[in-house]
Amino acid sequence: MEIAVVGPMEFTLGFQLAGVENLYNPEDEEQMIDMLRTLLDQSEVGVIVVDNVELMKLPDRLRQQLTESVTPTVLGIGTEEDNSLRESIKSALGVDLWK
Repeated sequence: MEIAVVGPMEFTLGFQLAGVENLYNPEDEEQMIDMLRTLLDQSEVGVIVVDNVELMKLPDRLRQQLTESVTPTVLGIGTEEDNSLRESIKSALGVDLWK
């Protein structure tokens, strides 16, 4: 399984330095939407990492689809606090790991 990282160049640079090869830097919201839909359909991608700020800009329906996706798992990370990962783990395990 591969890791794909989607977001602005500043976001993906750290992943590139860590050795991740599947980096995508969409220039606008439409390219971001198209890229995420394409990655959701690729069987070799196991994890999609998305900049949290960009994730919050997506249409609600796509954001919900990304949140509910098991394979690939979509992780929104960044400086903005987001409880979607926390809620996903809580619903899957039945335990809040942050407490």
